[in-house]
Amino acid sequence: MLDSPDAAPANLTDTAPVDDAEPGTGPGAAAVDGRPRPPLDLLIWDAPNIDMTLSTVIGARPTAASRPRFDAIAAWFVEAAGDPSLPDAPDVEACVFANIPPVPGPLQRWVEALRGFGFAVFARPKSQPDDDIDQDMLDHIDVRAHSHRLRRLVVFSGDGRNFAEPLEELVRQGTEVVVVAFSEVAGYAISSELLQFIDIEDVPGAFVEPLDRVRLDALPPDGAWLRPTRSLRDFVSSFTARRNG
Repeated sequence: MLDSPDAAPANLTDTAPVDDAEPGTGPGAAAVDGRPRPPLDLLIWDAPNIDMTLSTVIGARPTAASRPRFDAIAAWFVEAAGDPSLPDAPDVEACVFANIPPVPGPLQRWVEALRGFGFAVFARPKSQPDDDIDQDMLDHIDVRAHSHRLRRLVVFSGDGRNFAEPLEELVRQGTEVVVVAFSEVAGYAISSELLQFIDIEDVPGAFVEPLDRVRLDALPPDGAWLRPTRSLRDFVSSFTARRNG
């Protein structure tokens, strides 16, 4: 189980890029130059976005108990790919994309734990506050859409601004696309007529215990109280200070 960045020993010196096959003609292409393209199920994990949105939905910094379990997520993803002994069984690939601060700290052990679970990790240095990895994720999806017959794409991200249009285009080209995120922040996927959506908490075993949240898409019949995530006095104090400048 991986439930925090403190999960495993570290050594980042032996990392290597995920192999990129020669480009083909698109996600629906069965062959290029007479050579068959293998089917692929691909998982993309947007680590900065998932971590940020997790903090948002629980109203606090995530702890070991509230972080997702990558072992359970791997099992769920591979099971959906079907029986690997069948003639047209897809390859499976899972990739985590992460921004790494100048002092990685426990993130080194976290990365090694991910690799031990079978995830490839793309790690980019984060030297500026606006450094991001969205384009790296889109680039890798594009590479795989050309090197393989991209059968199923599972994207863990609530970032509709960057992902909605390219993901919907992949669906039009024949790829099944599933967005997995928190329902509170994934309106782009929920409202899409092309994308499938799954709340992360609905992935079996994804969390050790239920998250401290009440989903508006799954309210109990009698309703539910949503307690504040910040003290009323603290908010008014900061609001007054801003107003008085």
